[in-house]
Amino acid sequence: MPLQNRVRPDGAIVADPARGLFTGNRGILHDPATRTLLPRRWTSRRWIVCACAWKGVRRTVMGRGWTELFFLDEATALAAGHRPCFYCRRPAARAFQTAWALGNGGVMPGADDMDRVLHAERLDGRAKRRHPSPPGALPDGTMLEAGEAWLCIAGGRTMRWTPEGYVAAAVPDRGLALLTPPSTLRVLAAGYRPVLHPSHAG
Repeated sequence: MPLQNRVRPDGAIVADPARGLFTGNRGILHDPATRTLLPRRWTSRRWIVCACAWKGVRRTVMGRGWTELFFLDEATALAAGHRPCFYCRRPAARAFQTAWALGNGGVMPGADDMDRVLHAERLDGRAKRRHPSPPGALPDGTMLEAGEAWLCIAGGRTMRWTPEGYVAAAVPDRGLALLTPPSTLRVLAAGYRPVLHPSHAG
């Protein structure tokens, strides 16, 4: 049985055997003795997205320490409310930080500044916050919700998210909600390019 550590675009943590491109965490969410999730879904405002491989470091997944979460790609992690890690993905984190300043008022933020804003934008109580879908063209990496489907803007096209990758999708003309936090959407519009699963080009 796969562990319950795969994150969907709506932020839910589920069990799925498909592998993703990135890992990350929200603090300690599991019992290391049973390797199962506890009721809480975050213990820190610092929701980060990390590299799966970094300097040969190896960890026991859902052992002692923080709970390793996994994402199909960076667009999925950003939609769920995460941001690049300054430790293992410093170039990406710096690029995200610079685009944040360009898109969100011109002031270079620290990690805590971004985390405070993102925490308010990603949660509605304990549930994932949805935002109104803005009009006009959306930047690559934007994630939308349409009923029970999740859609990603990729290469100017709209693709449907699945645990294994993206597939072509028709775009509904109504009922769309924005999953990507508005501040992150402005980061994407300011030029940050998230890593997308290669299936988006299929």
